[in-house]
Amino acid sequence: MLAAPIPAYDKERLAALREMLILDTPPEERFDKVVEFAAQEFDVPIALISLLDENRQWFKARVGVDVCETARDISFCGHVILQPDLFIIPDSRADERFADNPLVVNPPHVIFYAGAPLTMPSGFVIGTLCIIDHEPRTLDATEMAIFTSLRDLLLEELANRAEANHA
Repeated sequence: MLAAPIPAYDKERLAALREMLILDTPPEERFDKVVEFAAQEFDVPIALISLLDENRQWFKARVGVDVCETARDISFCGHVILQPDLFIIPDSRADERFADNPLVVNPPHVIFYAGAPLTMPSGFVIGTLCIIDHEPRTLDATEMAIFTSLRDLLLEELANRAEANHA
């Protein structure tokens, strides 16, 4: 397993995340609906809105997992925040970064992973919208466009929430 490196700008990224006033908040229907739709649309057992703080990925909304967080050093999300585009792993067992990851070899058995970075207006990625399957697969161009659009709608909801919290 190769943990994602901590970016040099992580202190600023974490400040942007904290400014959202969203970590460790109760479930919210608007975010739950996003992951429910994602799970149904892409026919996957797991969909998450994952926010990455110093030591963990915390799930603002989740379908298909009971836990509300995992360690940052084993997260797929840690890799997503390092780049601006969709991050797709068709079969994590064939990827040296993830093949022996506890999230792959043990439940929830993350085999297929697609993560869309949640980039705030500040330019910092605070987390991901992700979908997970227990079987290898990929997304075609239409599915990638739908996934990106869903992420964009989620970003609008995050911005609306942040604006309401700072009003």
